[in-house]
Amino acid sequence: MKILIVENEIYLAGSMASKLADFGYDCEIAKSVKEALKFENFDVVLLSTTLPGQDFYPVIEKFKSSIIILLIAYINSDTVIKPIQAGAVDYIQKPFMIEELVRKIRHFEEFRGFKNEIKNYENYINFALKDYETPCFEAKKIKFPLLLKSSKNGYSDKFIFNYVKAGNLPFLFLGKACFSELEKALAQSGDELIYITNLEELKEDEKEKILELCKKKKVAIQTSDFAQSAPFEELELSVRDKNFDIGEIVTIDEYIKYIIVNYQDKFPDTELSKKLGISRKSLWEKRKKYDVSKKK
Repeated sequence: MKILIVENEIYLAGSMASKLADFGYDCEIAKSVKEALKFENFDVVLLSTTLPGQDFYPVIEKFKSSIIILLIAYINSDTVIKPIQAGAVDYIQKPFMIEELVRKIRHFEEFRGFKNEIKNYENYINFALKDYETPCFEAKKIKFPLLLKSSKNGYSDKFIFNYVKAGNLPFLFLGKACFSELEKALAQSGDELIYITNLEELKEDEKEKILELCKKKKVAIQTSDFAQSAPFEELELSVRDKNFDIGEIVTIDEYIKYIIVNYQDKFPDTELSKKLGISRKSLWEKRKKYDVSKKK
């Protein structure tokens, strides 16, 4: 990890660089703002706010994607509050123990790692669920417990993911768990939203017990059994399905409709009808039958 030390007190800067090197950090020293602005790409910037006659805000602006920790002699608005509002993340008051500085660096290093990890998970989830269309909703109107009925988990997954993200809520995903695990988790649940999938795979008596345990709790349960009832709110996520699972058997009409909807923008009618083994007139009739309009 690379650290830039912006400090005009040469002895202090050298001492910090030497001690940080013992912890495995690669350090560079800049004695002024002008010198600091010549550097590029540092993970951490240790910035003194008592550089005589110098405006240190350009350093904060240039390295705003780095972890910026202020080195201060005293606490006031100009040395702490305003620089943090500008992009610094924390401060440490001189004199300080190097172990305390390292603790702060590691804390923000770990925090940044978590943020990147969460962002990657969000990107993956958005990609995995991009083809599942769910109805729009107002978060404040959603009541729990809630039974979600969907032909595939992806629909309810996306619905819950969007709900949790919109409200920045604590969330516990139990997924396809066995009865004993579900029973234990529900008994110990707190304020977080619990999400359970594949209710239809439990035995009938287990379903009844789980639904009873969910009363008055913040729980969402997914099932592919549209005949399933619950002693609380139900929501049917019935939207056009764009995907077929491997091994799934569908009717000829469902298959032809799927091909028309998903490939009519990629092939002209002559080629699309040929691939389906039907005439252009028949293709037109199929669109009319399935209520599928061709985009212009």
